[in-house]
Formats: sequence, structure tokens, C-alpha cells
Amino acid sequence: MKKVVILFLLVLTTKGHSQFAKNMFSKDPIINLENWQKQRIYFGYYLGFNSFDFKFDYKTPVQQDIQVKKTTGFNVGVVADLRLQEYINLRFEPGLYYTKRDLYFPGISNKETDYLREVNSTYIHFPLLLKFSALRTGNIRPYLVGGMSTTLNLSSNAKSQDDNFEQKFRVKQWTAAYELGLGIDIFTEYFIFSPSVRGMFGITDELIRDKTPDSPWTGNIDSMKSRAILINFTFH
Repeated sequence: MKKVVILFLLVLTTKGHSQFAKNMFSKDPIINLENWQKQRIYFGYYLGFNSFDFKFDYKTPVQQDIQVKKTTGFNVGVVADLRLQEYINLRFEPGLYYTKRDLYFPGISNKETDYLREVNSTYIHFPLLLKFSALRTGNIRPYLVGGMSTTLNLSSNAKSQDDNFEQKFRVKQWTAAYELGLGIDIFTEYFIFSPSVRGMFGITDELIRDKTPDSPWTGNIDSMKSRAILINFTFH
């Protein structure tokens, strides 16, 4: 992620630091893409990173929670933006998300094949969001974004007849969530660069229980919902 930010800054400064400062941060900057935001519809694409977690709720209190080891995944997708009015836009941002989580179940046994479950997920993500923009200042325009999303897990093993007793941790194919975040539009000479950070909070239980009701892996879990931090770098 740091390499991407550094690369972007280097690109912006290819015409010299003084010109960049004049265009972006001076008292009287040159206004880039002045009429862009007046377009009814425009498109873009994004690249980014994610960190997915699970939130567990239990039927009865536990002494030790199920531990989730998170990793950094990646996002790639496209953006379709519809201007509803001057400060509100409707955005559809379908994308491909990859992530991996390791689950450690306490108190089952000392064998890794029992206490460890790897959850690899490849999602097709469908968020429908409202973007609330602030007044543009020079070539900078911050915004808030929020909405709902649904996700198709291409790595779901929902149809598998095996369960944790055969070392198969199963999750549902479709889930839903709400999302909240913030970002900033930076108007350059040729394009708009929009870094953003967003939280995703699952609202549907995605766990498929084992066939044995008192399973040590799933028997005491009331719900298991995804939550994530999404960092995207969008180009229009």
C-alpha cells in the first residue's frame, strides 16, 4: 500500500514540485477539470486493499473467543457514478475481493487439523452507495459515502456434504452488509484520484453448521458475520 502511494506522488511531481503546488495547494490554484462534476454519469476503476475479520456471537458465554488471524487482501473493480444533484451521487462499485482468515478454536485438541480452519474467500462484491460531497475547494473535494452491499463468495463450499468432522469449514454463498466511509477527490490535470477508506459490517449470518448439533466447532455459535476495512484508490 505504501508503494502505491509513493508511486502516485512521484507521477504527480513529474512536472516539478512548484507546478504541482501551484495547481493544487496555492492560494489561487489552476482549477482542473472544472466541469467534470457536472456530468450526469461517469465511470472509473479502483485498486485497493482489504482486511477482513469475523464477528462471533455465542449461544452461551465462553471463556475464550475463537481467534481470527487476519491477512491483507486485495480489491479490484469498476465504478459507475450517477449524479443525483450537486452534492449527492449514486455509485455502483462492483469488484473482485480476495482475502484469507485463519480461525483458531480453543480447547478442542492440540492437533492443528482440529483447532485450525483456513477460510479463503474470493468475493464478487456488489455495493450500492450514496456519496455526499462537500463544497469543492480548489482541486480538493472531501466526501462521505454509505450504503448497502451484497457479496457472492466464489470460494463457498455451501454444497459440500462434509463438515468440520472431515476438516471442512463451510460458509454460505451469499451475504449482505452495510458500509460507511470517507474519501477525498483530488482533481489533477487529466484525471480525478480518489483515495478512500470504508468499513463493511455484515448483517447476515454466513456460517453453515455441522450436522452434529453439539459440534465443538459450530454448536455454540449463534452467528458469524464478516466485517472489514476497505482501502481503495479510485481513478476517474
